Amino acid sequence: MSIGHLIEPIQAGGGTLSLPGAAQWMQGRTLYGGASALIAYAVATRSFPGLPPLRAAQIGFVAPVGTDMELRCEMIREGRNVAQLRSEILCDGKVALTAFWLFGTQREANGRHSAAPLDGAPGAPEDGANAVSQQAPGFLTNNYEVRYTADRVNAGEPVVRRWVRLREPSGLDPVSEIILMGDTLPPSAVRLMERRGPISSINWSFNLLEAEPHTRDGWWLAETASDHADHGYSSERLRMWNTDGTQVTSGIQSVAIFG
Repeated sequence: MSIGHLIEPIQAGGGTLSLPGAAQWMQGRTLYGGASALIAYAVATRSFPGLPPLRAAQIGFVAPVGTDMELRCEMIREGRNVAQLRSEILCDGKVALTAFWLFGTQREANGRHSAAPLDGAPGAPEDGANAVSQQAPGFLTNNYEVRYTADRVNAGEPVVRRWVRLREPSGLDPVSEIILMGDTLPPSAVRLMERRGPISSINWSFNLLEAEPHTRDGWWLAETASDHADHGYSSERLRMWNTDGTQVTSGIQSVAIFG
């Protein structure tokens, strides 16, 4: 099932929902984080049409998200330029995901500072070797193309950078696609682990740097990088660029490391 078909049943105002086709987007016993975040975004935008562009989001992965859920959404505050919404996914009557969305109109800039240029030389995605192994989670092998970049990270360095795109056209607008794909890569802390064990995203906060992001042929360059890992947790930076090397998102994530 394509991601477009997965979120098609979502109605304005939320309510109870069953998504039997979600099996293709599962990661173990939970719906993959990007897909569940997209569900929360879809109910927000369908409940309150005509919002200005999305500028930022804060997402909490509270508990596993299954195929049967209840969706809730409310407007927290709507001002002249900024609207702030909260949406939630409930499973078995308990909150499984909570998301806070910030939408804002474009204003005349009072100062400018561009994101730093893309470091390294990732090359073209078409030239990269396949980076999806047989051990990859089902949501990845079912739905994504993932390619290595031309510049490879040194062994042990906590950075994962890959070209990613969906195997088939999503039918999504670019912002929805970025929400779906921004959490695709494994946390870079996997490169630091001394013992094999599970690793789990706890939250994800990001800013959109482009109100109308675009890229070529569906390819985005995604990166996770650990700023600090200890005591069973890692603080990760998540960034995305388009094929022109323009950064489109800047985010941070807390990750639990088990084992």
